[in-house]
Amino acid sequence: MTNPSPVERDPRERSVQERFAPSSICFGCGPANAKGLRIRSFLDGERLVATWTPESHHEAFPGMLNGGICGALLDCHSNWMAAVHLMLKSGAAAPPCTVTADFHVKLKRPTPTNGPVTLRAWVVESAEDRAVIEAELEAGGKITATCRGTFVAVREGHPAYHRWG
Repeated sequence: MTNPSPVERDPRERSVQERFAPSSICFGCGPANAKGLRIRSFLDGERLVATWTPESHHEAFPGMLNGGICGALLDCHSNWMAAVHLMLKSGAAAPPCTVTADFHVKLKRPTPTNGPVTLRAWVVESAEDRAVIEAELEAGGKITATCRGTFVAVREGHPAYHRWG
């Protein structure tokens, strides 16, 4: 049995990416990028959570996830936390298009690829058009990487404006 497409899924089972950006081709989170990571993030209280399963072609060396992939996962997941936060804070029906202004990843230990990883992100500061997010990547019950970044809503004229539509 194949998984239903994002459009066919029950709305309660659709990730924020599938709900708000089903045609996005972003490498990290775009549902429409068949060769991308295609993370699926879900709001859980005031946190955004995702579970993602690495494959061997994501490895830096046998059994360990590439550090750049760790960074891409944390960047995209954190960006979505900011977008959803800004949407909820403003009462909008859809999130603004947000971009990464800065982010810093700490690789705390190698991330094994022998099972799923969990991403968690939360807001630590926010203003009208931006949010500072902290996030973590967990594998095998251990935090393997963390991230802190600033994500900014863009306006008309910016190349990323309405990229999720």
